[in-house]
Amino acid sequence: MVTPTRHGEFWAGVKDTFPLVVGAVPFGIIFGAVAGTSGLSTGGAAAMSAFVFAGSAQFIATTLLASGASAYVIILTTFVVNLRHALYSVSLAPHVKNLPQRWLLPLAFWLTDETFVVVIARYTQHDESPFKHWYFLGSALFMYCNWQLCTWIGIFAGQRIQNPQNWGLDFALVATFIGLLVPFARNKPALAAIVVAGVTAALANGLPNKLGLILAALLGVIAGLVAESLWPDDFRQPAVPDAQLQESNR
Repeated sequence: MVTPTRHGEFWAGVKDTFPLVVGAVPFGIIFGAVAGTSGLSTGGAAAMSAFVFAGSAQFIATTLLASGASAYVIILTTFVVNLRHALYSVSLAPHVKNLPQRWLLPLAFWLTDETFVVVIARYTQHDESPFKHWYFLGSALFMYCNWQLCTWIGIFAGQRIQNPQNWGLDFALVATFIGLLVPFARNKPALAAIVVAGVTAALANGLPNKLGLILAALLGVIAGLVAESLWPDDFRQPAVPDAQLQESNR
């Protein structure tokens, strides 16, 4: 069990995120290498990782930039791709709603797919630790620092790598997510959401602007809700006392 201290939660978040960091390493390096061939300067590529910090959106933006797309098209497309974060926020909101803005703003910026996977699992564990947002912080900072480092490695190595996007190294990230998804398939609602979302993503892969991903996410959520109404799940987390929440916000 995670030690209910700020320090213990923070380093537990780092440790539990390590497998995902390993999967994200080649993804970040490829972005850094590809960005240089898409018209971005070294500073531009580094700034995108530092201030955008969204792997899939960064790849799409650099691809559109290389094709000469307008700023409007780039912004709209990346906005659609990142709409999945609205679903993440719905899941996390009940757990972080009592945090002050000084916590919510940086955690919202640092939230990624990888961090969401481990953090939501931590929040749904049945214990009353008041410092789970420190776990969130540990995971998020680890992912952020890793992404910056890998971007710089890719930038400097990009001139030596021929067609890095064709190496298929980004599959490491996909394989990592598949491995982390399997333990969550513990009930019928979860299985229904996974199957419907997966099938939809495959069938709608050809839709423009990655709309297939959004459609898959929405249909997966609907399937999960319908399945949950048919097979009710008593998957509830005990509430943390208000006194503990106030202490944890420090």
